[in-house]
Amino acid sequence: MAHSNDEIRGVLIQAGEHRLLLPNATVAEVLTRAPVEPIADMPDWLPGRIDWHGWPVPLVAFGRLSGNANEPVALNSKIVVLKALSGDKDRPYFALLTPSFPRLVSVPRDGLLADATEEALPVGVKVRVLLGDEAAVLPDLEVVETMIGEALANAA
Repeated sequence: MAHSNDEIRGVLIQAGEHRLLLPNATVAEVLTRAPVEPIADMPDWLPGRIDWHGWPVPLVAFGRLSGNANEPVALNSKIVVLKALSGDKDRPYFALLTPSFPRLVSVPRDGLLADATEEALPVGVKVRVLLGDEAAVLPDLEVVETMIGEALANAA
């Protein structure tokens, strides 16, 4: 399926009550299963880490982080490994927990509208958007990465 320069490839990921819209380029891999190693003294939104290609990758339950759901870390949960934007050589990846497989979408450059809702944005959310008739949020990945770094530093 060809797409024009007027479209951006995106991925919709269910996280708690939110549908996260991410650029496809940030997704490194989707895992159907991975053992989660708990990390002591972490906030509930950071249930542990996974081992991915030799990297210890922090696992984020975005629904918990944003305060909208208590996501269980279930055996059938999917894990979406994302490329970190920070350039941190020690932590080039982090992962998001999701109950279902992500969905690949084409986002027309003029087809993404900011949602004018005046509600306060949850933690880790940059903006609410409408993609056609679907509501989604654009996560603030830099804020999420900073929160991961602070949580891990406080536990060390």
